[in-house]
Amino acid sequence: MLFLLSFRFFLANSGEAAVPYTTVDANAAACLGFATGMAAKPSSACCDGLQQLAQTVQSVEDKKAICRCLKVGAKSLGIQDRFLSRIPRACNIKVGFPVSVNTNCET
Repeated sequence: MLFLLSFRFFLANSGEAAVPYTTVDANAAACLGFATGMAAKPSSACCDGLQQLAQTVQSVEDKKAICRCLKVGAKSLGIQDRFLSRIPRACNIKVGFPVSVNTNCET
């Protein structure tokens, strides 16, 4: 992600996405410390932001847009898959698919 994860995740606003990249970025930013291995666990700000982001999802296209945003950030910010994949469980967020930097956002 999922999720998640502050990863500067989000460059510009996608014209077809109902959830703007800036929204994803703002809600996931606090997760960067954990996702890069710098923090021992996701902060409450990370979990709160991701839960807010999850509440914005209204369609499959929203999920795809958020996924694409997060993947962009994950590649550029040094996100480690072993930490990223733990965030949904640690924050008690049901994503419905494995969270990984290698997740295919289009399926």
